[in-house]
Amino acid sequence: MAQQTAQDHNGPQTKDKTMAYATEHSTHAHGALEGRTAGLVARLRDALARRKLYRQTIRELGALSNRELSDLGLHRSMIRRIAYQAAYEA
Repeated sequence: MAQQTAQDHNGPQTKDKTMAYATEHSTHAHGALEGRTAGLVARLRDALARRKLYRQTIRELGALSNRELSDLGLHRSMIRRIAYQAAYEA
């Protein structure tokens, strides 16, 4: 803090008080935000890929005839569970 004594033309002496200040710029908070954003994007990408696999598995198994499903040891009522296991439990 700098203080100077200045003579005022109209009267007594006054002190000129000039204050200095500093601003701290932290990249740590910015980096943390980028990390969280990147994590969110990665989780979203993973969720979308799993959902796509789930829908694709349902579509492909649903296109099979009952005979073809039976040859695979499956029943039509099992399609959603199998698709879920393929996409989310693998």
